[in-house]
Amino acid sequence: MSADDETMAVYAAEAGRYADLTGERSPELDVFLGLVTPGGRILDLGCGPGHDAAVMAGRGFLVDAVDASAEMVAEARARHGLEARVAGFDDIDAEAAYDGVWASFSLLHAPKADMPGHLRRLHRALRPGGRIMVGLKTGAGEKRDRLGRFYGYYTRDELVGLMQEAGFTVTSEVVGADAGLDGAVAPWIMVQAHA
Repeated sequence: MSADDETMAVYAAEAGRYADLTGERSPELDVFLGLVTPGGRILDLGCGPGHDAAVMAGRGFLVDAVDASAEMVAEARARHGLEARVAGFDDIDAEAAYDGVWASFSLLHAPKADMPGHLRRLHRALRPGGRIMVGLKTGAGEKRDRLGRFYGYYTRDELVGLMQEAGFTVTSEVVGADAGLDGAVAPWIMVQAHA
């Protein structure tokens, strides 16, 4: 399944504003990086404007920063000098290539029916013992926000179950709520796991 056209159009139009809004680093990134093999290779899946990928690179990790939005990739290159590239979830076909996968609020734009396949591909892309972090908005069903972006919402048990079915061992989770690009405060969950 290719990226949702309406969602991609929003990110194309709002790439600069999104980059300005998302500069604050998540404490979960520090936790994640502390678990990944030092100097290891990390896939930043849905890197957006590259803020997190730049932190990873600055700490000595080899970063494969990808995003389905060409405009976001351009922001990552311009703002952080990253070698980011355009790629969607279906384009991840590596096998045992990564020590970590950082999927921070990117997979939430995939149809829920596609999530099991995406997680299986990410499990296959990780080396044995490799770490993954998945961040999603919590709730039920699928819908668009007021900007037109598509979202799949998950309960904690639903996400943990899907990750376990894909072969991951969940090790920790954190929940919160924040305002996004559309201005609405939404609850979320970030789950850490290993292959």
